[in-house]
Amino acid sequence: MSSTTGPAFSVQHIPFSYAGSWFGISPVVAEKTYAEHLHLVSHQSGLHAVLRLVPMRAGSEAATTVSASPARLVWTGASGRVELAYESVDTIRLRGEGLGVAIRAAHPTLTPFSGTYFYRDPVDGAHVFTDYGTGRRYRVTVLAGTAQAVGAQALGTADRGVLVDGDGPWEVAIEEYDSARPPYRAGRTFDEAIKAAEAEFTAFVDAVAPWRGPQTPAAELAAYVLWSAIVRPAGFITRPAVLMSKHWMDKVWSWDHCFNALALADGLPDLAWHQFRIVFDHQDPAGALPDSIAHSEVLYNFVKPPIHGWALRRLRHRLGHLDRAELTATYDALTRWTAFWLDARRGPGEHLPHYQHGNDSGWDNATTFDPERVVQSADLAAFLVQQLCALADLARLLGRGGEATRWAATAEQVRAAMLDQLWNGERFVARGAGGNTWTSDSLLDLMAITLGDDLPAPIRAILADRIREHLTAFGPATELPTSARYEADGYWRGPIWAPSTVLIEDGLRRAGHTGLADDISARFRALCEGSGFAENFDARTGAGLRDRAYTWTASAYLILAAAHVERTTASAR
Repeated sequence: MSSTTGPAFSVQHIPFSYAGSWFGISPVVAEKTYAEHLHLVSHQSGLHAVLRLVPMRAGSEAATTVSASPARLVWTGASGRVELAYESVDTIRLRGEGLGVAIRAAHPTLTPFSGTYFYRDPVDGAHVFTDYGTGRRYRVTVLAGTAQAVGAQALGTADRGVLVDGDGPWEVAIEEYDSARPPYRAGRTFDEAIKAAEAEFTAFVDAVAPWRGPQTPAAELAAYVLWSAIVRPAGFITRPAVLMSKHWMDKVWSWDHCFNALALADGLPDLAWHQFRIVFDHQDPAGALPDSIAHSEVLYNFVKPPIHGWALRRLRHRLGHLDRAELTATYDALTRWTAFWLDARRGPGEHLPHYQHGNDSGWDNATTFDPERVVQSADLAAFLVQQLCALADLARLLGRGGEATRWAATAEQVRAAMLDQLWNGERFVARGAGGNTWTSDSLLDLMAITLGDDLPAPIRAILADRIREHLTAFGPATELPTSARYEADGYWRGPIWAPSTVLIEDGLRRAGHTGLADDISARFRALCEGSGFAENFDARTGAGLRDRAYTWTASAYLILAAAHVERTTASAR
């Protein structure tokens, strides 16, 4: 099952990076902004393009093509090539022959508060860029060949960088670090660095997708998207974390992480558990989870839906044994998160919780929220019911029978209120703070299917039929394709998304609609195999939209592919 080099990919879509590193090599230098050249882009203190990397020949830019695999990035020109590989999480190596390279500050203007300063270090002769954006330093050490510095110690606007001559073989190392470190010494040769990275990626993909084969052709690339998006603990990131992307979506959001945890659970249980628990490290005194966590910020102005009970039930099945201390800590954290929804998000006398804005649902601009933003909805009630049931399960496991009974009773109370107040006999409605109700053509209105067989059979059947109406050739559109409010690139007003697909597929399967669940799984897997792992997809054409290397999309593919292989294997016995 092992691959010697791993999948080839385009750096226009997927950054070249390395598990644990906070930087990658990419043309994406800001949200939806693609530079002409590849840059060293760091995600410490936000997304910052620090260094521009340009192959050169005889003092001019050389025409090259770029190719990438998990362990090696190559620029190839008529007269030679430049190769780049990671030596470690904070160090890359470049080498070449026939072509040189210009390593320049990405931004030419230095002010007292922005830009990049550049100097030659008298300690070891290395060339150092110190960047205001990241607050880090980037040291270039020439290991072979000749190079010259331009713009050393320059102030204001200037060309700053290192120009490496390509007439003969050359090699340099670039390190990202804080304030100081000993002079660079190579820990391994360039070829050894490539082999080590190949071995690390192969071990990762063998762990998370040992089942891969011809029927799951995108599994290795999905694994690379996950592996390359891992960062080591730093700043507010308290654990090894899978960012949503090493493009502009360089955070952990408080529902995205659940899908990454599920994709990793079978093969890398410790890393999976870190993904599940990381947002709870920043739980606030009210019990709320942050909206998102990044290297240098934690945001609490919105939340995300309480899918953590749904996720935990599936994780426990995959992870097997969790020690009592960890279960107790998780139970206490999940209790506080659930109490937030019961106490802070239910009005006086209300049994149903509410969102304060579409952002709280994760479906930011779904048409459900067009009439009003403060909304009681069936998806939220369904998620909360499942979280209450997960707490009841944990309470019984921990020997807290009385608490288990109370959680189960509250779950039934919320479920009954959802059916009584939000089901109108034909469909679920949304309900505003003043009691107004309405329907929409958003797939969000159908997400109560996540309750599976906990819904009455007639309601399950109606929801399944309505979900079928949302299907295009590629999967379930988030807005009915015939709706007047459908937008091809409308975020949650049309495009196909990974999390809604996984949640619906799982709910339908537990609701007994396995044929429809199989169909949705097959369509989404084919979509990823043809269009990659974008943040979302045009529901009519299948084209990838927005951030093109999104980890929950890769995780969704791995989750659905693994389950498909498991079912296929079982049916063949």
